[in-house]
Amino acid sequence: MSQPILTYRGTVYPWHCDQVGHMNVMWYVGKFDEATWQLFNALGLSPSYLRSSNRGMAAVDQHISYLQELHAGDVVTIRTTLLELKEKSLRFVHEMTNDETAEVAARTTLKAVHLDTVTRSSCAFAVAIATKANGMLGNA
Repeated sequence: MSQPILTYRGTVYPWHCDQVGHMNVMWYVGKFDEATWQLFNALGLSPSYLRSSNRGMAAVDQHISYLQELHAGDVVTIRTTLLELKEKSLRFVHEMTNDETAEVAARTTLKAVHLDTVTRSSCAFAVAIATKANGMLGNA
């Protein structure tokens, strides 16, 4: 398994909180989504690559565990670990940590599929991207 990489740093703002006073689930998903794009960029799946190559990524499976509440003012970090690379998909886990307490507040595991945006079907990763991903997995 690969070592986690830093994919997000941020703060919980009052407008992220619901009527109970803790961060609402939609904001966990949003912060995890931002971390996902940082992971993709680290793998070479940058916005310019995706646009110029007619490629995209689609989440096809996601599981979230909410472990500790977060409140307005909390400072959070997300670290991401690549778990698996297949020809047309990858699986990874994000861990969101409360930076003050060092407690894991939430964890999500996702599976994403690489797409050809013209044919709207899955396709194999380019060799350079698979090589970077394998390096992250320790398979290089």
